[in-house]
Amino acid sequence: MRNIVVTEFVSLDGVMEEPGWTFEYWNDEIAKFKSEESTASDALLLGRVTYQGFAAAWPESNDEGADYFNSVRKYVVSGTLEESLEWNNSRLIKDNIVEQITDLKQQDGKDITVHGSATLVQTLMQHDLVDRYRLLVYPLVVGKGKRLFEEDTPATLKLLESQSFSSGVVALIYEPERQ
Repeated sequence: MRNIVVTEFVSLDGVMEEPGWTFEYWNDEIAKFKSEESTASDALLLGRVTYQGFAAAWPESNDEGADYFNSVRKYVVSGTLEESLEWNNSRLIKDNIVEQITDLKQQDGKDITVHGSATLVQTLMQHDLVDRYRLLVYPLVVGKGKRLFEEDTPATLKLLESQSFSSGVVALIYEPERQ
């Protein structure tokens, strides 16, 4: 069985939207953390907005990680996109979303990683489909924007690992405590 791993850049006040505020903190330590994450994953699960942003950026990128993002299997959850997705190795999940994602988890393979995709992450949390959270918490308060954990999203998490980086960013890895 595969794990669904939600990986997010989060401000101290929980904002995950439009993380342009992360760039000034990027360093080799964070790059290594993210590279290890990619190595453990052989598929991405993305919402429409994140997919479109990635599909616009990664094919033209020479950045570290471009080969991974351009070649990895991508499952895109959207009710508005059409069947033909242009970016390599992408498949649309349009109907029976929870059932299809549950089926993906049952297949053999490595982790399925979710980047960004706030609305999708909320759906996954509501249906207890998230197996791990890999959060990079940045030392700033953004003030407003979409938050990873919304007001009506109760969650009890177990800390598995923490690591601080010289830039002041802290990596926190949690798993949900299930009854």
